[in-house]
Amino acid sequence: MGNGTGGRETEAFLRSLTLPDGIPVVMVNESGASVYSASQAARDEFPDHDVTVRGAVSIGRRLMDPLAELVKIDPKSIGVGQYQHDVDQPSLKRSLDDVAMSCVNAVGVEVNTASAQLLTYVSGLGLQLASNLLAYRNENGPFSSREELKKVPRLGPKAFEQAAGFLRIRGGKNRLDASAVHPESYPVVKAMAADLGCAVEDLMREETFRGKIDLSKYVTEKTGLPTLNDILKELAKPGRDPRQEFEEFRFAEGIEKIEDLQPGMKLDGIVTNVTAFGAFVDLGVHQDGLVHISQLSDRFVKDPHQVVKVQQKIKVTVLSVDLERKRIALSMKKEPGKAEREPKPEGKSPDPREKRTPGPFNNPFVKAFRREE
Repeated sequence: MGNGTGGRETEAFLRSLTLPDGIPVVMVNESGASVYSASQAARDEFPDHDVTVRGAVSIGRRLMDPLAELVKIDPKSIGVGQYQHDVDQPSLKRSLDDVAMSCVNAVGVEVNTASAQLLTYVSGLGLQLASNLLAYRNENGPFSSREELKKVPRLGPKAFEQAAGFLRIRGGKNRLDASAVHPESYPVVKAMAADLGCAVEDLMREETFRGKIDLSKYVTEKTGLPTLNDILKELAKPGRDPRQEFEEFRFAEGIEKIEDLQPGMKLDGIVTNVTAFGAFVDLGVHQDGLVHISQLSDRFVKDPHQVVKVQQKIKVTVLSVDLERKRIALSMKKEPGKAEREPKPEGKSPDPREKRTPGPFNNPFVKAFRREE
């Protein structure tokens, strides 16, 4: 369920039911779901459904594959970032698009289930090519190999060369199509397997075979040693998702509104935003608390990003609760409330008794000159 209004009450109700084993109850951040539900992308995906249904589907998909769902929403609508409306908006959009593209390419995209918005962030593919790819998939069914991508209208050799390594086809004809190994490197992998007298599948499955490979034998003008090392790493874990494993998270039971908080409570929370002065933390009470930069660690902290990051699960202590202004002060320190001072620069502190070089107005010659004048 979403973490909006009534989320904690819905969570408590669901936990009170006798659910089958293995069905977790998970609260998902729904920031931007309402923006998506009214967007053109949502209308194209669910033309016959109400905005409430589209929002619910978006929240469910965020649990299944957050990256694939969040790319459909303007990053500014997710509500993360300090002073995001005060900076140059075109520059902000370019920077956010670069970060999204980097993330999408690092994770890889399942070409048979990806949306047009997700495919747009793949290197080499634009909005037009992404739309053509979806149209071909809808007309001809799922892709069975990366080579079939060449049949997509206007997807030429150059675009294929750029995009193929980031597109995944699970359950296809070639096992390597589900990995990050680029099709142009398939002959190298086949040569490695042939030299060892085994199949490519054996090379991907058995560590003993990979340990016998002498990479220097396969270095060419087009394929260098760094590329070969990357290929070998990918063969060890083909198609591995670089993202961390999902961990079920639960807010403290009985703490559902700000009035339930008391100073001294130790609670689990999720970081929702990191700013220059500290971090905001969701405690499940519909009002984020603030861990001031002076309360982030037992040591001096100059940049909060060195200690926490967005969506990190942390344990905090409640310092104070201001019901009138709806402010919650939190601490991550072992001794909450004690602020750390900035360390003094290294070096010997000056001795007040030590003789100093006189300044220009304390110089006796200057004083004598001024008297004469």
